[in-house]
Amino acid sequence: MVPEGVDFDEHGLLPVVAQDQLTGEVRMVAFASEQAVRLTLETGRATFWSRSRGELWEKGRTSGNTLAVSAVLVDCDADCLVYLVSPNGPTCHTGRASCFFRRATLEESTSQATPARIVVSDAEVPAPTLLARLEAVLEARKASHAKASYVKSLYEGGPAKIGEKLVEEAGELARAVADETDERVVSEAADVLFHVMVALRSRGVSVEAVLRELDRRTGTSGHDEKRARPASG
Repeated sequence: MVPEGVDFDEHGLLPVVAQDQLTGEVRMVAFASEQAVRLTLETGRATFWSRSRGELWEKGRTSGNTLAVSAVLVDCDADCLVYLVSPNGPTCHTGRASCFFRRATLEESTSQATPARIVVSDAEVPAPTLLARLEAVLEARKASHAKASYVKSLYEGGPAKIGEKLVEEAGELARAVADETDERVVSEAADVLFHVMVALRSRGVSVEAVLRELDRRTGTSGHDEKRARPASG
C-alpha cells in the first residue's frame, strides 16, 4: 500500500493541534506549511507557519516555552495534524498553560426571529481532563470541614489513615480480580485510584508527576527498572 500524502489547503497550510502527550490537554492550535511539518519531524520541535507574519516560527524559540514533539498524527482526511508534545512551561502567550481557558455559551435572544448568540466569556473553565478535575476537587477539600467531607477526614487522619485506606482498597481490588465480576473489578479499581489521588494531594505531589514517571519507564523492562531503583532506607 502506497502511503498517503498530507493534504494542504489552497494556501499550502493545514491546522495543527498541539496536545500534551501525558495529560491529553490541548495546548494550542496553529497552522503549518509543508516546510513547518518537515522541520517538526526532523528536529522534534513544534514548528508552525505564522499567517500574520508570513513566516515559519518555532514555538518557544524566543520565550523558552517550547513544545517537544514525540509524534505527528494525521486525521482520516489527511488535512489536519496533531502534534503530541511535552510542554516546557506555559504554552499561551498570556502565560496560561493552554490557550483554551475561555468558555463559549449561548446568550438567549429577546426575539424569536433571532437565534441565540454565541458569546465568549472568561467564566471559570473546568480542568481539561478527568484526572485534573479530580485533583482540583481533592485539593479544594483541604479547606472543607471533616464532618462534611470524607476526603478532609482522611487528610486530618494523616499518613497512617491514608495508608490504611490504600492497603484496604488494594486488598479489595486484589480479591475482585481473583474471584469477582468485571463490574466489581472496575468499581474497586476506581476506589484504589481515588485513594491514590488523595495520597498524592496529601503530599502535594501532582498526578502529572506520576504520569511523567510512567512515561520515563515506557520501553524499559520492569525487571531492569526495579534493579535501577536506589535502595530504600
